[in-house]
Amino acid sequence: MSAKRSYFAVDALGDFVRDLFVAQGLSETDARWVADCLIQANVRGVDSHGVARVPIYLERLRRGVVEAKPEIKIERVTPVCASVDGANGMGFVVARRAMGEAIAMAKEFGLGLASARRSTHYGMAASYVLQAIDAGMIGFVFTNASKAMPVWGGRAAFLGTNPFAAGAPGGKRGPFVLDMATTVTARGKLRFAGQRGEPIAPGLALDKDGRPTTDGMAAFHGMVLPMAGAKGSGLSMLMEILGGVLSGAAFAGDVANLFTDFSRPQNVGHFFMAFRPDLFMPRAAYEERMDTLFERAKATPKAEGFDEILMAGEPEARAEAKRRIEGIPLSADVVAELGDEAAKASLALPPSTPDARRKPV
Repeated sequence: MSAKRSYFAVDALGDFVRDLFVAQGLSETDARWVADCLIQANVRGVDSHGVARVPIYLERLRRGVVEAKPEIKIERVTPVCASVDGANGMGFVVARRAMGEAIAMAKEFGLGLASARRSTHYGMAASYVLQAIDAGMIGFVFTNASKAMPVWGGRAAFLGTNPFAAGAPGGKRGPFVLDMATTVTARGKLRFAGQRGEPIAPGLALDKDGRPTTDGMAAFHGMVLPMAGAKGSGLSMLMEILGGVLSGAAFAGDVANLFTDFSRPQNVGHFFMAFRPDLFMPRAAYEERMDTLFERAKATPKAEGFDEILMAGEPEARAEAKRRIEGIPLSADVVAELGDEAAKASLALPPSTPDARRKPV
């Protein structure tokens, strides 16, 4: 970690973020959920989707393109399918309600599907996978996003980073939690690099004119490339179909850009699925088989340069265990931006500890 980073206690930072959103008109309940999702991203090491995004979410609320108190409407289309109108509310709130509806249907019927439209950026997709896992369910979460990536063979931005997220409860070995962009890297990481003047690796992105670049900010305002070429492009297209086309949300490049387009709501679309893991066998047998799968996978011979084989979600779980003790590290630029937001809301930043004064755990 850079010595310029400061460490904030998890609960104190979470309460501060909640208070910022309450000051901007969200209910206490909704603000708490938004804060919890952002803090969850930070503690799991996904800093690009954590509290660094607070200023842009608050700015969109101030500009009136996000509703602080949306009248979210949920319609049960069938006993196991629901259509959610997010009413341009915070994506965190819309997604929580939609996944909650999918979970409720799954508890009653074994399976639940929910499609959401008129939503906004909802942060780390794993938050809603973990919501399903905490309820004892297997979960799938798909979304579309503003255009940031060319289709395979193209050189103009058309598809979003459109993350694919899924998870399954485990046994003694813990859950499987997969959350990945369909691009070679998340756009938030490009913005981070650009803000700090750090170069990005070759092969990650193109500038706005379709030329390869290692400049983070040029990449952020340009296009990030699909992972695995045509395969990543195809997966992103699938997320566009499930998140955008099916839901009635914006699609095919029409989702408003979170950072640059304040002229209209984003109209992001999401898709959620939850189902019980004991549909085909007793729960105990399922958990035993999950443990066997993990143990056998981790026992396979390690490739050169690897000390350990990790399952999806394991690095994030370890980061969470560490950061809940040590605190959340924030860079000086993020702290300064949060300080500006605190001043606007007549709040005070919680106390922090500089990196140099931290004690090893």
